[in-house]
Parts: sequence; structure tokens; C-alpha cells
Amino acid sequence: MFIGRERELEALNKLYISNKFEFAVIYGRRRVGKTALINQLIRDKNAIYFMGVESNAKQNLENFSKNILEYCTGIETENSFLSFQAALEYVFRLSERERLILAIDEYPYIARAEKSLASTLQLLIDKYKDSSRLMLILCGSSMSYMEDHVLAYKAPLYGRRTAQMKIVPFDFEETCRYFKNFSSEDKALIYGIVGGTPQYLLQMDDALSVEDNIKNTFLNPTSALFEEPENLLKQEVREPALYNAIITAIATGSTRMSEISGKVGEDTNVCSTYVKNLITLGIIRKETPYGEKASRKAIYVIEDNLFRFWYRFVPENSSIIARGAADFAYRRIEQFLPDYMGKVFEEICKQYLWKLLLAGKCPVQFSSLGRWWGSDPSEKRQAEIDILAEQDRTTALFGECKWTNEKVDLGVLETLVKRSELFPYKYKHFYLFAKSGFTKGCADRAKEMGNVALVRYAEMTSDT
Repeated sequence: MFIGRERELEALNKLYISNKFEFAVIYGRRRVGKTALINQLIRDKNAIYFMGVESNAKQNLENFSKNILEYCTGIETENSFLSFQAALEYVFRLSERERLILAIDEYPYIARAEKSLASTLQLLIDKYKDSSRLMLILCGSSMSYMEDHVLAYKAPLYGRRTAQMKIVPFDFEETCRYFKNFSSEDKALIYGIVGGTPQYLLQMDDALSVEDNIKNTFLNPTSALFEEPENLLKQEVREPALYNAIITAIATGSTRMSEISGKVGEDTNVCSTYVKNLITLGIIRKETPYGEKASRKAIYVIEDNLFRFWYRFVPENSSIIARGAADFAYRRIEQFLPDYMGKVFEEICKQYLWKLLLAGKCPVQFSSLGRWWGSDPSEKRQAEIDILAEQDRTTALFGECKWTNEKVDLGVLETLVKRSELFPYKYKHFYLFAKSGFTKGCADRAKEMGNVALVRYAEMTSDT
């Protein structure tokens, strides 16, 4: 089942129909759907697809040779080219006669084993780029390798690519397209649990309840997802133990660097290096209050929902899960789900505002949005605003998101308006997002003010 990736597929098809040499770099975390995207592209085209394996150069060359010769003859063969240069040059010369795609998946595995591969590709691209009709695709899951050894300025292949794509997980709207039978609320819960990574979404069964899905995956030691975050880390980093400790610290509430350092028992300089690597991997992100570029108030949050859910709930219940007590473990988790979903709902609301903006339906033409936190002098305490976005120095949008079973009352609107007074914007627009709707008092006041939008969650998912 292939869903989404319309923009990426359209961009790749445009490269293909150019009928001249093209070189696309595709990279992104494991399980995110890179291979599925390539297979969708090449399914009706002349193509040689080769996936590298974590082995030596000899085995990869043999496998590559088989793929090339099978494409040319239609039969499997044990013959092999003498070198990667000979194999690649054969493909380049073949592409002088016909439009051809060469997709090399998991390129880092091959390049690490064959140190001269990048230079060989550089040589052949420079030699054949004017006569070749090859569309070369290099794809990799090792984010750091692809960025440092393929895309970086000092890399041999720098300046040769004609396109690059960083494949990221689906957003909430795209995620909803995977499921027909879940209720709107359940779709949000599933997104909060596994995020938008296609391989993880395929582990969810919309014929079952969210509870049963959690029990069958995160609370089941035999499931594919039970050890997924730890296994992925082992493939990406050399010292997974400290990475595990850092992610767990963030998932359980230690969000500032000093707090993370104290929780894991390591120096802040050490933790900082590990945190930067996790940011590169797309597992966590650094947040500063909206509008503040460099701030001592910076915090770290988990970017990927599956990692956030797993590290928040699985390690602390691991002994219970190992004993097969999935029902008991779920009861321990269930009570915290509404609070956990608060941040997920904020992200869904931000995506909704981006959708409004791109459709020309947002009253504030922002270029970025985020969360704000800081001191409120009048209250003499810290204050937070879930969503803040500005159009210019005079116009801004303020938003509050509530994932609760109670209707949002007038007090929430009044608090948001009061906090907006901490900023000097002349024109202000307010958005209240609610899972369960709004009280009459809140609705009446919003109508009276005229610059307030009340958005129920059901309205946000009516077309998904």
C-alpha cells in the first residue's frame, strides 16, 4: 500500500522526463518510506535497483553485478564485474542509448566498504554527464553519512547532484489516510503513539481499539515495535546506553540541558554532543521561545512520537510487560494519556494553521510559528502560550490548545487575551482549539470580540 509522497514523486518524475543526466540524493531515517518511494517511481520505468548490504566490498560488487546483468539479459547470472568502476561505467554507457534509472539504496553500506566509490562516481559523472541519459539515485538511512559524505561541501560528489530530498515522517493529515475505521479521536491517539512513520503505521490495526493496539505492540515483547527505538539507536550510534538515558530523561520531564545532565549523571558538554546527534537523527529537537533566536530558556523535546511514547511509558513498565501483564501495564499508562496527548494536540493544531495559511484562509500571514514561554511581570510568575505567530511587527496570532473532555470556558479565552498583552502587537487574532467544544459563555464572548476563531477538533478532521 503506497500512500502520500505526492510532491516527492512529482519532483522525481520531473527529473525523469528531462531525459538528460540527473542525480538525486534521497535520505532520511529508517522506516520512513524511502525505498517505497523509489519502488513507486521505477515500477513502470527502465531501472536497475540495487540495495547495499552491511558486508564487504566484494559481496556488494557481486550483488550489484547480478542486478546489472539481470537487467540486461533477463536471467540471473553468477558473473561479476572486476570493479565498481567497471560496473558503473557499463551502466553509464548503457544509458547513452536509453533512458535508465540506477537506484542505489543504502549507499552508505557500500561506500564504507569501498572507500573509492564516491571518487569513482565523481569521475564517471564528470565524464558522461553530457552524453548520458542516466537518472542516478543515491539513497541512505544514515543521516550523518549522507550529509557529511554526499551532500557536504568537501565531499567528492558535492556540486554534482541535481536534486536532494530529506524524507520525513507524514504529518497528521497524511497519517489519517492510512486508517478508515478509526474514529477521529482514535486517529489523533494513534498519531500520538507512533507518529507518521509509514512502517510504524502499518503495525496499527484500525479494526481494533487503540487500547488493543497498544497492548499488541508496545506491551507485547514479541512485537516488531517493542524494541524498535533501542534497535534503531544501535544501528545509528556507537554508544546507545547514554543516548537511551538522555532520551528517557527528556521523555520524563527533564527538558533543559542542566536537568538532562543531572538526570543522566554526565557533564553538560558530553550531553550536548549526544543531544546534537539526536537532533541530526530527527529524534529530538531544540526549542526556544518564539521570537528568541538564542536563549538560555532553550529546552529539548522529543520530535518523534513513537520515541516519545516508548521512552515515556515502556522502560518504567518493562518488568510488568516481561511478565505478560499487558492489561495491568496499560492501566498504569492510560491515566497519563490525556496529559501526554496535550503536546500532540498542539502539534496537530500547528499543522492545521499551516494548512489554513497555504489555502489562503488564515487572517495572519505568518512565516513561522511556535510556542512561547517566559515571565509575566503582572502575575510575577511564568506564563506559556501554546501557539504564537507574527505577520509583521504589528500583527500576530495567539493560540491555545485543550485536549480535555470538558468544554473550553471563557476563562481560557480571557487568560490568552491577557497574556497577549505581554506583546506590543497592534492587531491580534486569537485561536482556541478544543477537543470537546466550547461553553456558551466562551462562544458568546468570542463572537462579541470578532477576532477569535473557535475550532473544535472534529472540524479539523472533517476532510481526513
